[in-house]
Amino acid sequence: MLRRIHIRNFAIVDTVEIAFGPGMTTLTGETGAGKSILLDALGTCLGDRADSSVLPDHAERAEIHVTFDLNDAWQAREWLREHDLDADDECILRRVLQRNGRSQSYINGRPVPLQQLAALGGQLIGIHSQHAHQSLRRRDIQREILDAFGGHTTELARVGERYHAHRRLHTAIQRLQNGQERSVGYTELLRYQVNELMGLDPDANELEELNREQRWLASAEELITLCQSVVTALYEDEQAVQNVLGGTVRQLAGRTDLDPAIATAYGLFNEALVQIGEGCETLRHFVTGIEVDSDRLQQVEERLGHIADLARKHRVRPEELAEHLQILRNELDEQESADARLTVLIKRMAEVEAEYHTAATELSNARQRAAAILQERVTNFIHELGMPAGELKIQINLAAKTISPHGTDDVCFEVRTAPDQRFGPINKIASGGEISRIGLALEVATARTTHLPTLIFDEADSGIGGAIAEVVGRNLRQLGSHHQVLCVTHLPQVAAQAHHQLRVCKQTHSNRTRTRVEPLDENGRTYEIARMLGGLEITENTVKHAREMLQRVD
Repeated sequence: MLRRIHIRNFAIVDTVEIAFGPGMTTLTGETGAGKSILLDALGTCLGDRADSSVLPDHAERAEIHVTFDLNDAWQAREWLREHDLDADDECILRRVLQRNGRSQSYINGRPVPLQQLAALGGQLIGIHSQHAHQSLRRRDIQREILDAFGGHTTELARVGERYHAHRRLHTAIQRLQNGQERSVGYTELLRYQVNELMGLDPDANELEELNREQRWLASAEELITLCQSVVTALYEDEQAVQNVLGGTVRQLAGRTDLDPAIATAYGLFNEALVQIGEGCETLRHFVTGIEVDSDRLQQVEERLGHIADLARKHRVRPEELAEHLQILRNELDEQESADARLTVLIKRMAEVEAEYHTAATELSNARQRAAAILQERVTNFIHELGMPAGELKIQINLAAKTISPHGTDDVCFEVRTAPDQRFGPINKIASGGEISRIGLALEVATARTTHLPTLIFDEADSGIGGAIAEVVGRNLRQLGSHHQVLCVTHLPQVAAQAHHQLRVCKQTHSNRTRTRVEPLDENGRTYEIARMLGGLEITENTVKHAREMLQRVD
């Protein structure tokens, strides 16, 4: 339920804070006082598009805060929990518009995208405007009204799932069928490429090993020469390091007791002499084990060259050839199994189509049941609205054979306004005023079944007056026992039925016109309704009439 709205710097509103209670609340005031501006501000905070044009000249930013009590809004609470935005049983929405065109949206103090604000707003408030009646001429709107009234969410979801599955299968089948026109030549190309690569038999780990082996074989002779040269210089030559170092060790051997430094140097040189011997022995052993295999080197280099050639040909890196071969194999398998897959897909599409028609039939049956109830309710209310011969009939016929995401039904609202008149589509039978009454009857009839906690009627009673206006007011008041109802109206008969009344008025000060909103007590309501009855001149009789209207309310 809507608890409070705070508006700052929005159009001709400087600062307004309004508290709302349960039941039915009417917003009244002179034409142009700003009633619609208040609803525009509320819509902005619920995710409607807005720009800096709504800011007054003196302001750099506009802010709207809206507070909801969620005790009667279980779907909104569930939505908030799913998006990790819940905060007990209260929800605060905030929208900030800046002069530079930017805007920020917040839910319970956390910034969110505008789409999320709009999604949550759709769970909290439903708005019915005087202009919405004209959309009744459209068949798709008529179908949506019936589905919303019947609560066909589950049935529509089943139909939608089968529809999208059917479309996916249809697309896959078309691709396969189109591909078969070129499949023969393409399959042969794939088969040639696969055989070519299978002849190479690439291995993802082979390339590194081949490169290492090639480097080893190519440098074998150079390594033998190098090792032999090192052994000669260190051990075998007359002036070899081993001979020179051996003489040095012998010279120091008898003098190690003269000084610790000599003893340390002797020890290090002696260790070096041993290590030189061991190192040269290691190189001799290494050289005797080396084989210069020019044939193997040629084989390795040919293999590397073949790999590089095929990698260039297939436009991949050499190390990717094994993976590329697997991709080509998979694609070849797909091409070769296309006929079998096409048969499977066609069979599955037939199954899905049968499932679709089963779901569509269930949806159609649900619509038939809902239509019988809705047309009776609307017809009864039309009679109360001064159309005693008016009658609504909801026709549900099989549409074209092509499937759609909303089923196979063609839903048409037909009316007649005289007993000797044939039923016909709303847009051909009803006048503008009659469409308004039918639209209002539909809104009241369908609003009783909505899950939305708050319903707003923005001059939805336009074009209605007198005793019929009182009927509208009574119905809106009854609706207020199940929902919170906000109603913008110029009709005193409707305003008198409200549980609460707010007066919207304009004030001009220092050449600035601003809107303010004030809740009315019983006396204030009497004079406001008297104004609505009698215009600028309010007589004692008018006041008495207004008081009687308020007293008659149950």
